[in-house]
Amino acid sequence: METGATRAARVEARDLCKSYGGGEVLADCSLRVDSGEFVTVVGRSGCGKSTLLGILGLLARPDSGRLSLCGEDVLALGESRRARVRLNRLGFVFQSYNLVDELTVEQNVEFPLVYKRVRARDRRREVGSLLERLDLEGFEGRHPRELSGGEQQRVAIARAVAARPEVILADEPTGNLDEEHGREVLEILAGFCRDGAAVVMATHSQRPAQFSDRVLRLEQGRLIEAPGS
Repeated sequence: METGATRAARVEARDLCKSYGGGEVLADCSLRVDSGEFVTVVGRSGCGKSTLLGILGLLARPDSGRLSLCGEDVLALGESRRARVRLNRLGFVFQSYNLVDELTVEQNVEFPLVYKRVRARDRRREVGSLLERLDLEGFEGRHPRELSGGEQQRVAIARAVAARPEVILADEPTGNLDEEHGREVLEILAGFCRDGAAVVMATHSQRPAQFSDRVLRLEQGRLIEAPGS
């Protein structure tokens, strides 16, 4: 993992602005996240956290501002190149898990590897390693409806990191979980940070602060360093 002065910026956002229906959601919002860094964005429901993650994940465009991911200016890219950046550099973890019910655990996790045209043998090896790391051995043939909430979220994390992204974006990943399973998910995300990934997590809860390198509050469209962060 890169440390100290050798850390590279994975996310650099400058002066992002976004409005919906005449209302300003983000206003001159700026953020830098380095490799190996876990940054939590907290704020009340509806304050714009999901909008911010959507822009960072190239799922939405800001009205103005600049955004660099892993050193590449991404806002000027065409849609096909944006899709490649999402596939190769970004991993997403959602509160609702977003697993495909018709697919098994193994198939859900290997989904991004199939899109990257990774060979079947290599896919099986990578998926097996992830399921072991996330304490999901023996779950390969199960379907999401057969799993608990904590198990589904671990599967969603495995899928998010299967392609070894440089940036992991997590939107309320513990919102549907009890305290024990929520802590488990946060520890897993922190572990991937130690491997060099950058994690940006959005939540309305203060609970994840202990796992974070920095906690930022999103207030009136701007990010503010939280006291004690």
